[in-house]
This record gives sequence, C-alpha cells and structure tokens, in this order.
Amino acid sequence: MREHFGSREEHLTIGNVDVVELADRFGTPLYVIDEQRVRQRYREFYQAFAKAYPKVKVMYSYKANTSLAVLHILRQEGAGADVVSGGELYLALQVGLKPKDIMFTGNNKTNEELELAVDSEVIINLDSIHEIHRLERICRKKGKKAEISFRVNPAISPETHPHLATGLRESKFGIQESEVLQAYKLANSPEHLEIKGIHMHIGSQIISTKPYEEAVEKLLNLVGMLKDNGIELSFIDIGGGVGIRYKKESKYITPEELASAIIPIIKNKIKEYNLNTPSLFLEPGRYIVGDAGILLTRVTTIKQGFKKFVGIDAGFNVLMRPVLYQAYHEVIVANKVNARAKEKVDIAGNICESGDILARDRELPEVEEGDIIAFLDAGAYGIVMASRYNSRPLPAEVLVNNGKYELIRERESYNDLISRQRIPSRLLGGKR
Repeated sequence: MREHFGSREEHLTIGNVDVVELADRFGTPLYVIDEQRVRQRYREFYQAFAKAYPKVKVMYSYKANTSLAVLHILRQEGAGADVVSGGELYLALQVGLKPKDIMFTGNNKTNEELELAVDSEVIINLDSIHEIHRLERICRKKGKKAEISFRVNPAISPETHPHLATGLRESKFGIQESEVLQAYKLANSPEHLEIKGIHMHIGSQIISTKPYEEAVEKLLNLVGMLKDNGIELSFIDIGGGVGIRYKKESKYITPEELASAIIPIIKNKIKEYNLNTPSLFLEPGRYIVGDAGILLTRVTTIKQGFKKFVGIDAGFNVLMRPVLYQAYHEVIVANKVNARAKEKVDIAGNICESGDILARDRELPEVEEGDIIAFLDAGAYGIVMASRYNSRPLPAEVLVNNGKYELIRERESYNDLISRQRIPSRLLGGKR
C-alpha cells in the first residue's frame, strides 16, 4: 500500500484519517485530498529540476484541480499557475498569486478573457497568429502592454490516449514550427506586445522520457533560430504531462528521470547557441495532485445479471475519466481493506447511460449494500470535471492533514440545481 495510505480496524486510511468515518460524517460521494501528499509531490517535482538547473519555476496546471484549499497549499509551496480560462485566471488572482507567476495559456480565448489577462498583467501565451492581432487591438484600446509567449506545436506523439495528446501535428493547439519565425516577428514589432518566452505542451499521462527529449530539442532549436533573428527569450516552458501509476504494474517516469533526460539537452543547446540562460518553466498537474485524492462512494445495489454489478451512488457525473478516457482507477472496499478477493464484479454508476461503468472485472471481497468503495488516484481531473447531469448535485470535498480533517467544499443541495435559473412569469400560470 502506498505511503500515504494505511489501515485501521479493517478500514482504509488516508493521511492517517479513517475514510469510513469521513463517509459516515459527510456522506457520499465524497472527494478526499491529502494535504501532506500534495506538498510532498510538489517538492519532489521542484527539487528534481532545481538541483539540476539554476532557474526553475513550477507553474501548477490549474485544470487538474482547482479546489481553493489545494491552490492555497501550492501557493504556500511557491508554485505559480498555468491557467487556461478566465475562470482559472480569476482563481489564481483570488489565492494571491503575483501576475508574473501566472501564465494564461488557453486556446480560443475570448476577447473578455484577453482583456482580463491584460488588465491583470499576467503572461499571455498566444496560440495562433490571429491571436496576435486580437491582443494588439485590445492593448492599443487600453493603452497597455502585454508580456507574451507562443505555444508551439512540436508535432510529437506522446504515446498516450488520443484525447490526451496535444502536441501532434494535427492537434488544435499551438502554432506550427513553420510559423514560429513569422509569429515572433509580427509580435516583435507592435509597441503593445513584449516577447518573453516560448511554450510547448505535448500531452498528458506520459510515461516515457523519449517524447520530451525529442520535443525539448526541437524547442531549443527554435529558441536558437529566434536568437539568430534578433529575438532572445527570457524563459522556456516545456509544459507538463508527467504520468502517474494508476495500476500497480503501470510504467511511469519520476521527475528525477525526466530532469536527467532533458536538462543536459537544454544545457547543450544553451552552449550551442550561446544563449543567456533562460528560466525553465514546468507545468505539472496530475503528478502533484493525482494520487493525493480519492473518491468515496457507497454501495446501493447488488445485481446479478449477465455479470455481477455493484451499483454505487456516483457515476460519470462525479468521476468522468473512466468513461471519457477508458481510464483505470484502482478500487478498494474501504471498510474491508484487508479482506481477500472473492468475486469479480463491474462497478456501475447511477447515471442513466449504458456507458456509466466506472470499473470493470474487478476482483474484490464479497461486496454488500452499504460498503464504501474508494476510487484511488482521483485528485486530478476528478472534481474539476464533475457535472450536474441527471440533476445530481455536486459532491462535497474534505482535506485531510496528519490525522485531522476539514470540509473544504460543501455538498450541493437540490436548490443549488435551480438557484441560477429564471422562469418567465407567463409560464407560472395555469393552462392556456
């Protein structure tokens, strides 16, 4: 069992807190985040690169988990923010990050989002040549100057699920290599834009250093080419995407392995092109929060059909990854944590969709009504992807910390489902 998990009287614990007690007190479905695990994983990642390179900045990927308590933890640790929407930018500012520590990367940004970014004086990562002209118009209208970089599409296959690959040639993200010089020259001429860096992000849940090595070499060659054309950058951003171990036997790479693979390439290219040493930005999300979180659900129904189905009180409205990515999450019967497996079951959600199966063919102890099923590694792309589909309110969330726990997100009520709706008065009367 992983170091931040344990057992007590047959119950699973996380952060030295009994998860069955949490389920009984706060109800299910319930997300639980281990504060110390978040801090530990951040430090592991930062230190792996900081000891190998002189100027490192970890820009935590907000899309992985935007719970305010998590964001404050990472602010305390020194993390910056990689944000992809106006909402995420708002959250980064709300938790007190300085503008220089925020990178706004989203694709297809609205004018309202660009205006917020300009007013907030954060770094704006442009995704297309068209966006240069839009941003310049906004800056001119406001009489302001924006610090920018460009997201480059390195045309690299990260060997991950197709929905997680963002650096492929056919991807919607970033500018093509052939457009890089044109884009930087265009951005270098207007008085309202100040070029600061270059960015890439090749995908998510990557379990090999090879795609990073190839992409980083391409990126640094572009940096060298830009310098030859009179444009020297102050930072390079290699994105995130480092995978975690969802299965016991899964391959994965450590931050140390990634740093050992790419830092020599960066240093060699700095020497080759005689560059001033740029800052190195990294954007981990899943690695920091993924295995720090679990989802607790309660068994409501046992059904023997073509297969044996264990029905729970959550579905893909609460945990989307198994349906969207065919993703695997290890499951544990949290109140029978040391019991032997006796049966093979599918764990079915409570959403009225045939695809709402959260785990297939899992060997578990005999499961009974009322048992607590814990989905591990749910700290990333869990609560942030939750919806109210089937008119089911969003779940609560609890933070555990060295044997203590605190509610950090209240469970929604049925009233929350309609609180923002408005009914035209003409519809409130009787039959016409």
